[in-house]
Amino acid sequence: MKRTIPCIAVALGVAVAASGCSLSGGGDGGEATSTDGRPTRVVLVTHDSFALPAPLVAAWEKRTGYRLVVRRAGDAGALTNKLVLTKDRPIGDVAFGVDNAFASRALDAGVFEKTDVELPVGAEPFQLPGADGRIAPVDNANVCVNVDADWFSARKRRPPASFEDLTRPAYRNLFVTPGATTSSPGMAFFLATVARHGDGWKGYWTRLMANGTKVTSGWSDAYEVDFTAGGGGGTRPIVVSYDSSPAFTVSKDGTRSSTKALLDTCFRQVEYAGVLAGARNPRGGAAVVELLLSADAQAALPTSMYVFPVRSGVTLPKAWAAFAKQPPRPAALPPATITANREKWMREWTDVTSR
Repeated sequence: MKRTIPCIAVALGVAVAASGCSLSGGGDGGEATSTDGRPTRVVLVTHDSFALPAPLVAAWEKRTGYRLVVRRAGDAGALTNKLVLTKDRPIGDVAFGVDNAFASRALDAGVFEKTDVELPVGAEPFQLPGADGRIAPVDNANVCVNVDADWFSARKRRPPASFEDLTRPAYRNLFVTPGATTSSPGMAFFLATVARHGDGWKGYWTRLMANGTKVTSGWSDAYEVDFTAGGGGGTRPIVVSYDSSPAFTVSKDGTRSSTKALLDTCFRQVEYAGVLAGARNPRGGAAVVELLLSADAQAALPTSMYVFPVRSGVTLPKAWAAFAKQPPRPAALPPATITANREKWMREWTDVTSR
């Protein structure tokens, strides 16, 4: 999922490269086996926004004897496609970042193998039906419409509050969303509209586009360029982003956020990790899944990848506890329904949005 906010990452001091750990996704380097023939390198295939604190990864490498190599493969959709296409000759040992919009396709294709990794307390509700121990939920977040509350307040205008509001003349030319065919959050927003409108989603999107909605290729373009609160001088105060986004637009005194997520417009995303079938180092792959589910890694997720942990009892950063509110009833669709209709939906969505 593309959700990284570079200036925020720098401010938080989040490290995305670890000593002794190839987190840049470049060449592997080094020896792949020990003197007794045991693999010492474990290759993680993941999305472009993967990041964990360097000390955490270094400590794991020292404890396990493995060297972590990260290969990035685009967002959740591109990652899934690559894993399916290379399933007979896997490009790594373990994968992280396939989400609930794409996971059933990977499972049906036989991408992952069953492991005995134990889920932490709190993770079970996020498990995918039919996963059968092949993938483990690692994190969750909700894609929601976000508004620049300060922009509306300065103009004494009421911000939108619902899906339908986005089609009203009062919000003409004010909304920007990543595309469903090119972006994981864009796909999640599309699925939210399907969950809300059912077979009437095409009519809704027709009205949305007629009201001046702008569709970009990805989250960065929508949020960091077009959104008025994204730092790029944008002109659109309504954007598709995450329920965690308001935690990164907090005033210096920490008392308020300039943005707000509309919690009635959300679709839950869950990201999974699993050992790849036919992996050269399945034991190392399982160790990476255990790392991602560990208390330390789960606690690092909010500030390193801007997502909520699945493990119960993790203390959230102060700003998250105050401003990253999760919806009580996010929209959802059965994974099998998404898999059965995705290609047809995307053809129809492209037709509606390109008229």
